[in-house]
Amino acid sequence: MPSTEPKLISGNANLSLASAIARRMSMHRGMQVSLVDARVERFNDGEIFVEVFENVRGEDMFIIQPTSKPANDNLMELLIIADALRRSSAARITAVIPYFGYARQDRRTKARTPISAKLVSNMIAKSGIERVLTMDLHAAQIQGFFDIPVDNLYASPIYALDILHQFAGDMSDVMVVSPDVGGVARARELATRIGVPLAIVDKRREKAGEVAGMTVIGDVKDHKCIIVDDICDTAGTLCKAADVLMEAGATEVHAYTTHGVLSGPAVERISGSVLKSLVVTDTIEASAEAKACPNIRIVPTAPMFAQSIVNIWSGTSVSSLFDTASLVPIYEGLYPKGMWGR
Repeated sequence: MPSTEPKLISGNANLSLASAIARRMSMHRGMQVSLVDARVERFNDGEIFVEVFENVRGEDMFIIQPTSKPANDNLMELLIIADALRRSSAARITAVIPYFGYARQDRRTKARTPISAKLVSNMIAKSGIERVLTMDLHAAQIQGFFDIPVDNLYASPIYALDILHQFAGDMSDVMVVSPDVGGVARARELATRIGVPLAIVDKRREKAGEVAGMTVIGDVKDHKCIIVDDICDTAGTLCKAADVLMEAGATEVHAYTTHGVLSGPAVERISGSVLKSLVVTDTIEASAEAKACPNIRIVPTAPMFAQSIVNIWSGTSVSSLFDTASLVPIYEGLYPKGMWGR
């Protein structure tokens, strides 16, 4: 007989987050949830093999697998796990993709280029996955690429809790900054949540991947600036934006970025930059180098994902988690409840 609780399974992309979600559901939601016993291995030529050791017939299955580096391997793991579950008669398969790779290829920027995000969404739907749960898609319109329901969570409610906790003494000189014009909506939403003003760093590019110059729109003098973005890859633009803000009179610069890709020289750049702190979530498993970096801090997403999975399983609202107030009891262990009377 099917169990009365959701079942979780994970690939190799971020086992620590998957385990944290299962532990959170067991400890704080009164469920007996653990990761389904399975093996996800590779043959000598790199082919992926999946074997599920538990009966999943009629079960509500949740695959926890970000498609981070190596993106292709982790994507294939997700698709093959989904196929294994579908052929094992799982009742419903939901893909929990904390970081959705290929999201930056959401449109054709020039002739004879693909829209890879659409291709990947087609592959996910064809594999037997019936629903996707993700966080901070690079472009909101990617939800429309899928022919299945997509729940796109936001890190901003978590960041609002963290910022109010970190700057609890005085928020009067705090300012949120968008690192480019395209991120204004994200930055404005966070600024509204915490009740602070907004500034913008306007980037000018001479060619793709190279920033020719930056201009600060807004008065950041004597302010503690918080740069908000969804992805930090090589950190070149982020560190340059921090320099520009300090030159414009900011007293200190912090950054909150949902997905810490942190490839190439990113960690070295951040450690040597004027950034006082870079806060990322654990949607992508951090490298040992990133964990050791003194000005990189990681905030957990397991409480939010655990509650979202429970809500999807029980048929209740996921969008309720977009409200900072609804996360207060979920994150009470990390951020003291007494501070939310403001």
